[in-house]
Amino acid sequence: MSKKILVIGGGVVGTACAYYLARRGHTVKIIERKAFGSGCSHANCGYVSPSHVLPLATPGAISTTLRAMLRKNSPFYIKPRFSWALWSWLFKFARRCNEKAMLESAAGITALLNSSREMYDTLFEEEGFDPEWQTRGLVFAFMTSAGMEHHAEAEKCSRERFGIGANRLDGEALNQLEPALLPGLAGGFHYEMDAHLRSDKLMSDWRNVITRHGVEVIENCGFESFVRQNGHATAAQTSQGEIEADTFVLATGAWTPQLKLDLGCKIPIQPGKGYSMTMAKPNRCPKYPMMFEEHRVAVTPMQSGYRLGSIMEFAGYNDTLDVRRMKILTESAKLYLHEPTAEPVMERWTGWRPMTYDSRPLIGPAPAVPNVYLAAGHNMLGLSMATGTGTLIAEMIEGREPHVSPEAYSPARF
Repeated sequence: MSKKILVIGGGVVGTACAYYLARRGHTVKIIERKAFGSGCSHANCGYVSPSHVLPLATPGAISTTLRAMLRKNSPFYIKPRFSWALWSWLFKFARRCNEKAMLESAAGITALLNSSREMYDTLFEEEGFDPEWQTRGLVFAFMTSAGMEHHAEAEKCSRERFGIGANRLDGEALNQLEPALLPGLAGGFHYEMDAHLRSDKLMSDWRNVITRHGVEVIENCGFESFVRQNGHATAAQTSQGEIEADTFVLATGAWTPQLKLDLGCKIPIQPGKGYSMTMAKPNRCPKYPMMFEEHRVAVTPMQSGYRLGSIMEFAGYNDTLDVRRMKILTESAKLYLHEPTAEPVMERWTGWRPMTYDSRPLIGPAPAVPNVYLAAGHNMLGLSMATGTGTLIAEMIEGREPHVSPEAYSPARF
């Protein structure tokens, strides 16, 4: 039976939810507090990455992070301040830095990443749009042998446990694959199953598609609270008045804890601030998207441009673009690439990733309000997990057999 559904949040996850619900014949509206697609979905690195199987909380992650923070121009930063929510989050993150918890999280991450990767191919084929979709894989490049061997252990784990492996490229073999890299690097790993796209083009093209399927998009419409009756939400109170619906999907990313809603569950999401800069393509532009994991820098060659991104900054909801953090991207890229940047720079951008301490999103009905569904907390993998999340939300709302087990993403787990 067709329902009236309100999706709160116009990022990539909210858009995917709206798309799959509209495709099933539901009447769908999206409200977005700013411009559609203007949040963390706008200028991320555009990776669709089944390779990103392992969570951030792994054995040894705490010591590695602390050593990184002591380095000058570290890509990881925690702003000193008293925040019970942050320090509680960090404590629970630290408790998960063991093999058992790592593998538990990885199983849930893998299922959603793999399903989403397949669904992107289907989406572009069926809807006929192309946001610069490329399927060359993703290369992890390393300066040092120590970095290579550390990643080799992670690759072995993901290959043996989850069937996600890479081609190892030592020394000159890496340069033969990607001549844009400087000589003398230790080597790298090529994950052929990964893909990438231009995220801002994905959002603009996908908006046209959902509009064609009858979805109404309301911009500059801030969500304030739910109107409730008999334990269910009947309407959303917004800056543009009440909007009634049968079912609600809360896809508000890093903003979710700020809404202070009584949903019957904790929302342990911290905003992890990331940066990117988009520019013209260098003359010696890489063919492959790449991760420089030792310096936490990502490189995305697009058909219409070139992007550097990354950084992880826990500084609360501060949206200031720190030029010092932006400089870290360019200085780090110089260690790996013949031509790390180019002119003109078209955009310098910052946004908040919705980070959970177990690296898994919250997907499912809110325990206290069963017709409100959460679809938030996708960490750095919102784009990679969007299609699978949208499909899972549609399956849950309709009571269909889910394509992946939803237990790993239950909001009630916290």
